Amino acid sequence: MSMISEQGGFQWPALMRLGIKGLGLKPAEFWALTPAELLLLLGAGSGTAPMGRARLEELARAFPDAQAGDGELKGQDNVLCAE
Repeated sequence: MSMISEQGGFQWPALMRLGIKGLGLKPAEFWALTPAELLLLLGAGSGTAPMGRARLEELARAFPDAQAGDGELKGQDNVLCAE
């Protein structure tokens, strides 16, 4: 759910519901926050970006799944894998 309307303004009714009902803020506390502070409290921008293909390929080159001489994967001692 975007907190920015199609016209570029904030969706204040939705933000008020999230801040007052969702976060338990008092109206005075809600209105004392800046929009950036409110969005931070709501968790906007707090997640880390998912791994991209370039990073996955970099990790695959650094840690290849090379076969050991006895048919087991290197570094996978005593690990059973379901096929």
